[in-house]
Amino acid sequence: MFQENQVGIKDEVTFVKTELSGDEKILQSAFKLESLYAKHKTKLWAVVAGIVLFFGVRGVMDAMHEAKLVKANEAFLTLQKNSEDAEALKTLKENNAGLFELYSYAQGAAKQDVKALESLSTSTNAIIADASSYTAGILAKKPVDSKLYNELALFVEAYLAIGAGDVKRAKAKLDLIDERSPLSVISGFLKHSTIKAD
Repeated sequence: MFQENQVGIKDEVTFVKTELSGDEKILQSAFKLESLYAKHKTKLWAVVAGIVLFFGVRGVMDAMHEAKLVKANEAFLTLQKNSEDAEALKTLKENNAGLFELYSYAQGAAKQDVKALESLSTSTNAIIADASSYTAGILAKKPVDSKLYNELALFVEAYLAIGAGDVKRAKAKLDLIDERSPLSVISGFLKHSTIKAD
């Protein structure tokens, strides 16, 4: 029985040593972590402050951007009711330049204002610039190259060439329209009418 007690005590001592060894490792890790924190405390707080500042500034910027969009939308809705409202036009221009250019393009096209469309043809927005240039050319009855309306521009050039009596130029322009294009059927009709007129 004494031997059994000795074995039990030895097991308990081994268990306690293992537990103390584990606790000792945890304490060592804590001391290492504390010394690492003390050594890099300034850098760590600078990073935390930078992250908080970044998200704070980003939140403010998002709120300002959202407020500008709300003002622009209100101005746009006002212009839908009264296209002559100068204050709404100014607000739209200041708060959303892209929407202002799109609105100006729509107004220029609706009013057939070639000068307004020509001024928009220098826009930094490639789509607005191309559409404005194309529409101004159509209104002025001048052929215009267009990336957006390339095939439509070719069709218009062919139509104008037919009107001017230049059938060869018209056929050359119509031949450039792709057969898979929605305009191919109409261009085919126009080609056949020019052949008969030739």
